[in-house]
Amino acid sequence: MNKDEFELFVLKYGKDILRFCRMTAADAEAGDELYQDTMLKLLEKRNRLDFTQNTKSYALSTSIFLWKNKRKKYANRLRLVPTESMDEMSDEGKQVSDHTHEISPEQIVLRRDEIDMVQRLVASLPEKYRMPVYLYYSADMQIKEISDILELPEGTVKSRMRKAKRLLREELEATGYDR
Repeated sequence: MNKDEFELFVLKYGKDILRFCRMTAADAEAGDELYQDTMLKLLEKRNRLDFTQNTKSYALSTSIFLWKNKRKKYANRLRLVPTESMDEMSDEGKQVSDHTHEISPEQIVLRRDEIDMVQRLVASLPEKYRMPVYLYYSADMQIKEISDILELPEGTVKSRMRKAKRLLREELEATGYDR
């Protein structure tokens, strides 16, 4: 893959990969960092990549690999030297959509609460269910592509998606969500 092809790849798939990285990391800042690490790794290997093959799947596989490695390193560091929770140290706010003139402030708050609730529930799923959901909904990938990335049979990916949806539905119903 030459420089121009790499730039086209970033323009075409960059947003999907960034969205996937942010959802995987469950934090915008950590997701941005994971995205940068992924793109740097791809840039380093760009001479070995073939633009005609599914480089989006390879990029997502790379981001999963980097994320898992980072999590392992962080877990080892915490085991050696415990630190305060990153959640306690962070006081970041969420940005609201720019379409405030179309909907009321109450609707914006309710919508943001719904989104936050669903994101928390998805983030609380076990990793084997969470990853296919992220790949399917945030990276806009097909079951076949997900099975290739996760190195699982398509049937396993489908059953994990069904199980994840069932778990999410049960949690949403338990909280009184009726949409």
